[in-house]
Amino acid sequence: MTSRKQEKFEMILDAAEKVIAENGFYGSQVSKIAKEAGIADGTIYLYFKNKEDILISLFQNRLGSLVSTFKNSITDEDSAEEALFKVCEIHFSLLEENVHLAYVTQIELRQSSLELRKAIGQAVKPYIQLIEHILVKGVADGSFRAELDTKLTRQLIFGAMDEVVTSWLISGQKYSLSAQVHNTVDFFLRGLK
Repeated sequence: MTSRKQEKFEMILDAAEKVIAENGFYGSQVSKIAKEAGIADGTIYLYFKNKEDILISLFQNRLGSLVSTFKNSITDEDSAEEALFKVCEIHFSLLEENVHLAYVTQIELRQSSLELRKAIGQAVKPYIQLIEHILVKGVADGSFRAELDTKLTRQLIFGAMDEVVTSWLISGQKYSLSAQVHNTVDFFLRGLK
């Protein structure tokens, strides 16, 4: 994509993130997204097939950025414990800073159709694989139990972080999400060793 097209693509995703967070996926018409982006309704269809495509692209884009942030933050010198801490810290702080994204990723995913959830699941896959890579590293260097089922454990870790964020949203963000990192990772480590 040219830089101008990429800019408009990002602008539409930003608008969709806000509109979907505020109105829910089913209450968010393409016209509302276009209005928020400051473009004509038809312009959206130059970039996306339909509203479902917008949501899938939003997940791919935002989770792709998140995985890139993880990869840029975690070094080969980091222990598995340090890497797990960084993943949790980035996950919680990013969603705490962007409540609209938190609503879209936590609430809307659960309310969408099975077909849409499967497509979004493909966007989540690199994140799950990153967690598994950290677990495999920890098993290999003896930090984590040798018999650890890394495939199951990656799901448990992702699911636990997911639930912490959902609870924070449901509470009305009455406490700091980032302040939950230490206790969350401590809980994980007790089960991993």
